[in-house]
Amino acid sequence: MIIERVEPEIDAGRFPIKRTVGERVVVEADIFPDGHDVVSAVLKVGDKEWPMKPLVNDRWRGEFAVSELGLHSYTIEAWVNHFETWRRDLETKTRAGVEIGSELLTGAPMLEHAAARAPKVHARELQGAANRLLTGDVALDGRISQLMFRYAERTFPVQYERDLKVLVEPELARFSAWYEMFPRSVGTFRDCERVLPEIADMGFDILYFPPIHPIGKSFRKGANNQLEAGANDPGSPWAIGSEEGGHKSIHPELGTHEDFRHLVAEAHKLNLHIALDIAFQCSPDHPYVREHKNWFKIRPDGSIQYAENPPKKYQDIYPINFETDDWQALWQELRSIFQFWIDQGVKVFRVDNPHTKSFRFWEWCITSLKEKHPELIFLSEAFTRPKVMYHLAKLGFTQSYNYFPWRNHKRELTEYFTDLTRTQVKEYFRANLWPNTPDILTEFLQFGGQPAFMTRFILAATLGASYGIYGPAFELCENKPRERGSEEYLDSEKYQIRRWDTAKARNMRDLIKRVNQARRAHPSLQSDHSVEFLETDNEQIIAYSKAAPKEATREGDIVITIVNLDPHHTQRGWVGLPLERWGIGPTDNLQFHDLLTDARFLWSGRRIYVELDPQFVPAHLLVLRRYVRTERDFDYFL
Repeated sequence: MIIERVEPEIDAGRFPIKRTVGERVVVEADIFPDGHDVVSAVLKVGDKEWPMKPLVNDRWRGEFAVSELGLHSYTIEAWVNHFETWRRDLETKTRAGVEIGSELLTGAPMLEHAAARAPKVHARELQGAANRLLTGDVALDGRISQLMFRYAERTFPVQYERDLKVLVEPELARFSAWYEMFPRSVGTFRDCERVLPEIADMGFDILYFPPIHPIGKSFRKGANNQLEAGANDPGSPWAIGSEEGGHKSIHPELGTHEDFRHLVAEAHKLNLHIALDIAFQCSPDHPYVREHKNWFKIRPDGSIQYAENPPKKYQDIYPINFETDDWQALWQELRSIFQFWIDQGVKVFRVDNPHTKSFRFWEWCITSLKEKHPELIFLSEAFTRPKVMYHLAKLGFTQSYNYFPWRNHKRELTEYFTDLTRTQVKEYFRANLWPNTPDILTEFLQFGGQPAFMTRFILAATLGASYGIYGPAFELCENKPRERGSEEYLDSEKYQIRRWDTAKARNMRDLIKRVNQARRAHPSLQSDHSVEFLETDNEQIIAYSKAAPKEATREGDIVITIVNLDPHHTQRGWVGLPLERWGIGPTDNLQFHDLLTDARFLWSGRRIYVELDPQFVPAHLLVLRRYVRTERDFDYFL
């Protein structure tokens, strides 16, 4: 018995696939015997089994649901089903008019042996079938085949050579909306509590804070990353550590650990999770620099190497040297940072630049933490080469930043998201789409005005089941770069405190709230894998659908997003609909409900006409409903 070409299987089983609670794992494999016997196969997950069914050309498929957090093993077992082989040959001989007395004598003991292995209620059925065979009655129904599948002895079963793994994570790993906010621009943690209801009301799941630790004074940067800081400049939160403490301490102007725990608890009451930024780097004033100088790179003159990302220089930050001889103590200490904040109630972490740290460290750290806390979420901030980003996901990072901010054209978006959702990458890499961050103000946002912000938000929130915004700056359409050609903000909040008047952001807030309501109401928007790009006759218009199966809602759920990619001009065009794949006839009457404007309109046919003004709303977010005439002769929409 041969079992090969198993899918999904990541790097010959080296890494697990990923699912969230309630999702299904669909497994396919080539399974065939030497000869012409009938084959049976099952997926084995612990002490449970799910039958696999043949497709074509010796390809088999099976699926199972996952319901418990953590790492689980599964494999495939296949065997020659001697009963079904016998039954097939019996039917063939019966149709040919061949004497079958010997075959009946062969089949009856198979049923009897299975009866001996079955519980009484099923043993009676199997024994009865054996008795009927001995009297010449060959009418065996499908029920007997099912019982034989369960209770007949599996002769020489073959198991796939590897135990495969599935990492089951909370729903938040698959579907989440993030809002980034610098707490120091609001005030203290107690002040932050006052804005929690606003963020929850907009529909966000996660409130993410940049580092909240004490900030070093040595080489502190001033406004707009100036080398000389003024007396009142607060410094960059990523220059972590001072005489007041390091990664387990809180900046005294924000409050105490008790204040932080109170904030976490208040957020949970609103179904908000507080996410922290974990940045493994230190200011020159960090206690680690005094106590563990060997954890840093020492230059020939005896000084410590500061961080650089040419042309950027970060004189206020020392990277950690993962090649230190004292690596075991370093690893233990860094993991303890996560554990410390877990103990304060934090379950979600954004990790700064993980691609510049040891791969082996991340695998050990995340795996060991998740063994105790399977509910943890880790967001990788690694804007780097694709294979590095993907490998970090394999090592355990739950979600990842990605290239979405720089994919602006229809072809770029289509190719990129087809790769993320239609290749093996989908089994382990979850993209979290951010149109902006404190480090990224794209050219599209700089020159497109509010229409550009609306466009990129709608794309992020509908292409991605998980997305985020750098909050107040995005709501207020902050789009002034530090200088021409730069993606750095003028008066960046990374280096100074900003007092945002978000009351001016009403238009964006209304849009954000409406889209987040749609995401929560429609299962199709809560996953990435069903995205299907639709034909349009205008390159400035992109259209795609997402569909949830009928088991997700009573009648299934199809949402179509159509976006004008041009923030300056109205664009018009036709969009093709794959009606047959949706089980809809070409002449069926359709109703479209636009979740952005609440407009409704009727249509029939394989194409719809759109006209999108970016100054109004640059997109349609359409729920598809089919027009039905009932037996009672009145009409309604499904």
